Amino acid sequence: MTSNTTGTVRHIGDDERRLRLARAHLLSPADRAAAAQDVARALVALHGTDPATVYLAVGARLADASGTVADVERALYEDRTLVRMHGMRHTVFTFPTELAATVHASTGLAVAAKARAALLKDMVSGSDGRLTPEWLAEVEASALAALERRGEATVSELTVDEPRLKERFTYRRGRSYEAPHTVSSRLMRVLGVEGRVVRGRPLGSWTSTQFRWAVAPPHPELPVAEAQAELLRRWLGACGPATEGDLKWWTGWKVTDVRKALASVGAAAVSLDGGGTGYVLPDRVDAPDGGVEPWAALLPALDPTAMGWQERDWYCPPELRPALFDGSGNIGPTVWWNGRIVGGWGQGADGEVVWRLLDTSGGRKAERAVAAEAERLAAWLGTTRVTPRFRTPLEKELSS
Repeated sequence: MTSNTTGTVRHIGDDERRLRLARAHLLSPADRAAAAQDVARALVALHGTDPATVYLAVGARLADASGTVADVERALYEDRTLVRMHGMRHTVFTFPTELAATVHASTGLAVAAKARAALLKDMVSGSDGRLTPEWLAEVEASALAALERRGEATVSELTVDEPRLKERFTYRRGRSYEAPHTVSSRLMRVLGVEGRVVRGRPLGSWTSTQFRWAVAPPHPELPVAEAQAELLRRWLGACGPATEGDLKWWTGWKVTDVRKALASVGAAAVSLDGGGTGYVLPDRVDAPDGGVEPWAALLPALDPTAMGWQERDWYCPPELRPALFDGSGNIGPTVWWNGRIVGGWGQGADGEVVWRLLDTSGGRKAERAVAAEAERLAAWLGTTRVTPRFRTPLEKELSS
């Protein structure tokens, strides 16, 4: 980690952080992208736990949002420039396909080893030894071969080819929370974090949470340290300055891995408002040239900007959080004005986009800009209604 060339630590205040966010996250209208893969590359990763988030996050950042659904589907299922797979913190994300090897080596390997060990332990003990590691190896090979033949398949379809996937075992037998688990549900998740299968085209519309599986595209095996440095370099390019805490939270790595990666990319330390220390890439120390026009955005639940940092006071005032987050820390749909979260939005039963400002300090100018963004979102959504997977107090109220 380095300081700047003068030997002093540069200060980056909250206003500059919000300016950097507007440009790097393609939220200023002048910085919007032309295609879905451009958005994913700029943000590094789009949260994919809720499938609709990917489309809504892309649409908010496209210069022409009218073709958002077709653009994302083409990138995911035809051109394969995007891939939906497990990544940081055992969470499903959509990445640029060229990052699959980096994500797998930097993050997936350690998670996958623990997930497979847990599956074997739970399966053997929960079946009284009836289901063995050797048995699982046979079932796994058969299921992957069937998936290769089909191209894409649901778990139900795979069980036609490999009925043993339907076998059950008891998870945590004798405990108050014991429950039956199927081999299929646990195995496919393990294969996902191992980077051997990815999420395919959903059943039904683009908002559906029911999906098919597909064999993962081939990728090289990278050294872990090299992959961690590359992932952190890309993320700092999008989200710097960020603190050690932000980096540890976002990646899910140990703090020692974060520090090694920071050193590897030559990250520069900067001071932040509030007295903290952040890090930026060595060529991003200086302030961006110029400013941006005032801007508004309606971002979806789990948007990568809203979920990008662990320390959020500089863009999300603490007093707004009870209305915007659920009990597990998942953020709902948010309204932004000039780099701050100022409210939330939802959809009525008829699909109407409804929003509310919790911070009205932006005055009429902010209201007009938010209204224009709501109209833009409503225009490409049409009659489609999107219900977030994780409901938050304000979203539920606005949608009722």
